[in-house]
Amino acid sequence: MDAGKLRHRVVPQKFVTGQDPLTGEMIKDWVNLVTSTSDGAIWAEVYPLSAREFISAQASQNEVTTRITIRRRDDITGQCRILYRGKIFNIEGVLPDPVSGLEYLTLPCSEGVNDG
Repeated sequence: MDAGKLRHRVVPQKFVTGQDPLTGEMIKDWVNLVTSTSDGAIWAEVYPLSAREFISAQASQNEVTTRITIRRRDDITGQCRILYRGKIFNIEGVLPDPVSGLEYLTLPCSEGVNDG
């Protein structure tokens, strides 16, 4: 993959649950996976699917509208989501690169709110 294609800043998030130490109430929230940058963002390629790709994707994945490519990370799973330009993208699958499986991940995504 050409690193120049990774020109978009996206924020990967994971859903966590915990307990409030004061009230004992269960807290559910989305938190940024990346804490080493001020905005929690990483470099990615965000590619909206064409009409033909969208129709083809509908046969195997429900509502896949966007393909996001990032450098390989071990903490990205199908239970995560991506924030990009104020929109939420739900990860429908995590596909390693077909050559080595170690360079990048392709994330077929659907757009919309994910409550965990």
